[in-house]
Amino acid sequence: MKKINYFSLAVILLFGLTIQAQTKKWTLEECVKYAIDNNISIKNTELDTKTADIDKKGAIGNFIPSLNSNANHSWNIGLNQDPTTGLLRNQTTQYSSFGAGVGFDIYKGMQNQNTLRRANLSILAAKYQLTKMQEDVALNVANAFLQVLFNKENLKVQQEQKANNEKQLARSEELVKAGSVPRGDLLDIKATVASDNQRVINAENALLISKLSLAQLLQLKEFYDFDVTDDTNVKDENNILAQTPLAIYDKAKELRTELKIAKTNLEIAQKNVAIAKGGFQPTLQGYYNINTRISYANTFDFQTQTSKPADPFSQQFTDNKGQAFGAQLQIPIFNGWAAKNNVERSKVNLEKSKIAVEQEELALQRNVYTAFTDAKGGLNAYESAIISAEAREEAYKYAKERYAVGMMNSFDFNQSQTLYTVAQSEVLRTKYDYIFKIKILEFYFGIPIIKN
Repeated sequence: MKKINYFSLAVILLFGLTIQAQTKKWTLEECVKYAIDNNISIKNTELDTKTADIDKKGAIGNFIPSLNSNANHSWNIGLNQDPTTGLLRNQTTQYSSFGAGVGFDIYKGMQNQNTLRRANLSILAAKYQLTKMQEDVALNVANAFLQVLFNKENLKVQQEQKANNEKQLARSEELVKAGSVPRGDLLDIKATVASDNQRVINAENALLISKLSLAQLLQLKEFYDFDVTDDTNVKDENNILAQTPLAIYDKAKELRTELKIAKTNLEIAQKNVAIAKGGFQPTLQGYYNINTRISYANTFDFQTQTSKPADPFSQQFTDNKGQAFGAQLQIPIFNGWAAKNNVERSKVNLEKSKIAVEQEELALQRNVYTAFTDAKGGLNAYESAIISAEAREEAYKYAKERYAVGMMNSFDFNQSQTLYTVAQSEVLRTKYDYIFKIKILEFYFGIPIIKN
């Protein structure tokens, strides 16, 4: 029995996995999901949501009492006051002090409450913004995906055209040898084949660039082996064109993220006005402090006229401690119109936010009606392109038959062939243009690019 070469087996398995990875074809759903997970713009927007969460923690912190502690150690030289006895003495002393304090807002014109409500709205706005970014990336990926499909099919058309002309070249060479067609026709066919080679190269480059664009949206570094599936069926599976523009607009007003962002920003502006108005109201704060002091100098007893060493650290720490507590009321009377200006400024921003909501509604209405008209026009253009291509195909077949029997010169034949190729390319262009416009219209109606 032969021994198993484990190294060779590993190489074979690795090679097989590599081939499988290289031949993987991405679906539109896979591309969109991968882009949402890895796109740099989306990751950057996700950081904004984290910032909003941090701001909320800060707003919650306004309701929590502040606790601070302090410690101090000093040396005093010459005539100074003993901090433990209060007497002035000409000597070098050192002492330590320790303290802690608690402060808390009792009333602050509802500013803390409104700040927390604003923070919650900011989190909601950040989430809407993230959703909007994901939707934009999904549309961009869909457009790039369809561009790859178009370039793949266009490359097939150019390659097929080249193959047909190469066959025609071989046939023309036989006809020239037989004396059926002039040699000039053969030269025309050779020139056409050379042009076909250039068109194939251009189509290959366009396909490579479109793959690169899609791979960059997906944040893929290796794009040379990147490929997508060839599912190119054209169909309005959701029958979106059966809807009226008004029905799509009404649905879009409920669902579209950009309108939700504008309305949330309006609510944030309203909270900013409430916070600014709180600056006119009195504020009441409570506090509690505790402290103690320790002196390291010898103490002097005036009755006995003797000095004795300083009390132990622990004893002084206990004996010298003191406490203070109370409340502080501040009533704003005049502050250089700062509070008034803050209110006026926030009101101006509120009006801007109201206008922004109106603008978004108008823009949404315009975009919906434009998208509906574009989708209708895209369907008509695609259907017309199919009819034109079918007619050009019949004309090309007829020209081919006439050229084969010498009833048409090479120039007219090449013209017929060129018109047929252009018609095929126009079918592809209008096809993917129509698909993308349908996707946009579905998007406004709340139908996502990919179904979860």
